[in-house]
Amino acid sequence: MSSNAVTLTELLIRERSALLRRVQRILGGESGAEDVIQAVWFKARGVDNSQSIDNPRAYLYRLAINLATDHGRESTRRNRLLAEHYLWQEDEQISTEEQVMAQDELQRVLDAAGHLPEPTRTIFHLNRLQGLTQADIARRLGVSVTTVENHVRTALQRLAWARSGR
Repeated sequence: MSSNAVTLTELLIRERSALLRRVQRILGGESGAEDVIQAVWFKARGVDNSQSIDNPRAYLYRLAINLATDHGRESTRRNRLLAEHYLWQEDEQISTEEQVMAQDELQRVLDAAGHLPEPTRTIFHLNRLQGLTQADIARRLGVSVTTVENHVRTALQRLAWARSGR
């Protein structure tokens, strides 16, 4: 194992709790966070000495953030594909129990969407239902793109929690 890999692995052991919390915030909960930390460990062990790492802590956190973001995107993509699969599936194939569960899940999400605080609800509506870009919303509302991103993230986290029944 290279000296970069040893340094990053030792740092990961020391920073594991903080990294785990950071990943959980990015993912909006505990689901998948341990998997991301394991992927960070695996990647850290494979880092060679071809380039010097000036700030190992920043490198490790950036690695964790990138892997958490990738994990979240993959999870979103997987959920979208599953939703499309069920959407286009013939009705006869869906049991009554599955229909009731899906209706309950949809109702929880709709209720949660209706109870989002302002301006989160408006920003979510403009972005996800009307299709405006975050930059367009920021200009329209006179706020920063970062503010819009934070409100969209908050809305998606709350709707995901509602969907899972939390």
